[in-house]
Amino acid sequence: MATKMSLTELDDEIVRNMSIGAVFSDFGGKINSLDFHRKDDLLVTASEDDSVRLYDITNAKLIKTTYHKKHGADRICFTHHPSSVICSSRHNLESTGESLRYLSMYDNRCLRYFKGHKERVVSLCMSPVNDSFMSGSLDHSVRIWDLRVNACQGILRLRGRPTVAYDQQGLVFAVAMEGGAIKLFDSRSYDKGPFDTFLVGGDTAEVCDIKFSNDGKSMLLTTTNNNIYVLDAYGGEKRCGFSLEPSPNTTIEATITPDGQYVISGSGDGTLHAWNINMRNEVAAWNSHIGVAACLKWAPRRAMFVAASTVLTFWIPNNCSKPAAETGSTDAQAGLQFEQVGQ
Repeated sequence: MATKMSLTELDDEIVRNMSIGAVFSDFGGKINSLDFHRKDDLLVTASEDDSVRLYDITNAKLIKTTYHKKHGADRICFTHHPSSVICSSRHNLESTGESLRYLSMYDNRCLRYFKGHKERVVSLCMSPVNDSFMSGSLDHSVRIWDLRVNACQGILRLRGRPTVAYDQQGLVFAVAMEGGAIKLFDSRSYDKGPFDTFLVGGDTAEVCDIKFSNDGKSMLLTTTNNNIYVLDAYGGEKRCGFSLEPSPNTTIEATITPDGQYVISGSGDGTLHAWNINMRNEVAAWNSHIGVAACLKWAPRRAMFVAASTVLTFWIPNNCSKPAAETGSTDAQAGLQFEQVGQ
């Protein structure tokens, strides 16, 4: 591995030299979602095989697997506690109404059920500063919750497929709705309605993912027709946009590096792409080796991203000329160490 480097030192060459460092191919279906813990070196996945899996990302090691046959595992995100997650249900929604669960991975226990959504949850995010979290569902509602109580704290009814995201300071959240409209709310007074609305001009496809950059200055949008936009988070102006190959019946995910300089995305043709946001140019394109990557996230404090389909791959900077890729192994390469960067 290369010497330690802070994320402020990411450059085109480092991004271009990212390659697969570890592969986990023992899933019994598609990986529906994944999330990094904000402060601990942990990754969690939720899969079609009803499993929730916890990984130590310092050495790409599977720590724990739990199965959830009754409810399934669809959207997932960490709470502030490193062994607790919120997971949305895929099964028995009509009979139980238990669309969301607060799970302890430590002892495989459900700490709380959250009832309210009538259809599948398609967007889920945790506040970075308190116990609030948000969910967007195909029942055309966004709900705001508190981990400490069962009852929904707020509800927004809208048209279309809702997508939700908090900014990194937890002061603002964004809700995407029909027609490409992005509405911004003050987290402390959301009942007063949105304080701003952005429109992605010329693209009426539904937004299926929103991410804020760490500095809060940019907003990354991915649409259902595989267009990616980076907007100015204050004024809504489009900083850049990229189009990917279509992926019928599969939404792709894009991610922004912690320094806010690069966007990485999957594509319908099974490739991965990286762009320099400021220069607006593509700096890398790779074969994903896993087909269409429906899940893609960059680690908060490391030079690392993960991409997943039915297979989970860890990507790290590679100084060797030959990528350490197509091993098909379910274990990390022997002695693989991921360098910590950019505290």
